[in-house]
Amino acid sequence: QVELAESGGGSVQAGGSLRLSCAIQGYTHDRYCIGWFRRAPGKEREGVAAFYTGGGLTYYADSVKGRFTISQHNAKNTLYLQMNNLQHEDTAMYYCAAVPPWNSSPTCGGWSSGVAFGYWGQGTQVTVSS
Repeated sequence: QVELAESGGGSVQAGGSLRLSCAIQGYTHDRYCIGWFRRAPGKEREGVAAFYTGGGLTYYADSVKGRFTISQHNAKNTLYLQMNNLQHEDTAMYYCAAVPPWNSSPTCGGWSSGVAFGYWGQGTQVTVSS
């Protein structure tokens, strides 16, 4: 059984940084897409970043390029999202999600919609004060 558990959220001032972590349990495959999503109050879910574990390929939403970095621990059991220069509009609940290996590809096609992601964590809140 696959389980994802996020941590690292909190409250920061604009311009600050946070690093989110996602503990991955139960995944027996080593090539799949995994990513971070967020949902702000009153807004649609938004894909933030995705990572293909088979080769370390990364994908980002335009809104976070140059500020956020997605990476995986060498042991492949933890996914990170380093968030720098946080802005008020980054305030949201952040979720870690993974695509089943049979649906994964190096391009993580269509990742930003989140539709292919069958496993989700419970989320961690990020609040940025301006």
